[in-house]
Amino acid sequence: MTSENSEHPKARVAPSSLMTLFLVLVLSLAALIYGISILETYPDIAYIVLLFGFLGTAIAAYALIQIRMRLSKLRIVVPPVTTTIECKKCSFKNVREFQRGDYIFKELEPCQKCNDKMMITAIYREVKEKEKERFPF
Repeated sequence: MTSENSEHPKARVAPSSLMTLFLVLVLSLAALIYGISILETYPDIAYIVLLFGFLGTAIAAYALIQIRMRLSKLRIVVPPVTTTIECKKCSFKNVREFQRGDYIFKELEPCQKCNDKMMITAIYREVKEKEKERFPF
């Protein structure tokens, strides 16, 4: 059984930045088409327009690739919540996944060994340390 907190939140990009990138891409493509159409009549202007078209397309493509890479890195993995249950009498210990309604010092079902009531003694998240990324140079 999974808890509600284990769902992965969605990483989002601001709609205004996506619209800006889309606008730059459309204008760059329009500049490329316009530059090709006037290449024979006005070659000096056409080269400048084509340069802006290529630069705009390259910048928009690069920005979209960077956004995609950062979104893949921003995914947050929520570690599982664990509940520790112990018997007061014989010190039998059981570890299970957290369930809704669990709280510390809550008495639960009888012990498997001595039939005395068991109690929740700890609720915690298991956090694994990430390895530090090393630069290749």
